[in-house]
Amino acid sequence: MSAISTFHEFRNTPAPTRLRLTRRGRIVFFGIPAMLLLAALLSLAGFINSPAKASDTRAQLQPPVAVTVTVQPGQSLWGIAGAAAPERDPRDVIAEIIQLNDLRGGRIQPGQQLFVPAN
Repeated sequence: MSAISTFHEFRNTPAPTRLRLTRRGRIVFFGIPAMLLLAALLSLAGFINSPAKASDTRAQLQPPVAVTVTVQPGQSLWGIAGAAAPERDPRDVIAEIIQLNDLRGGRIQPGQQLFVPAN
């Protein structure tokens, strides 16, 4: 008989109250998943909108042609760049020489071997 009364008592209990979130609870419950979703969407959009591009033309696929030059006493990168490509801006040629030879600070010494762009 106790089982019947227990079941009867269980049926007459009031319905459980709704869970109420504080302001901080709502931020945590809704804000953090929303931020994670936004970050995932932005990453996906960046991945889709930035395709890899190797080159525009076949000429850009060819490695740059370079010649080896030995630095003479009194020579500078400006003089070497001017002699290697007189039709081009020496600043651009100097930048290529620095990049080809991995020069730190653009300093050269007499007797040093440098790769210089041939075109």
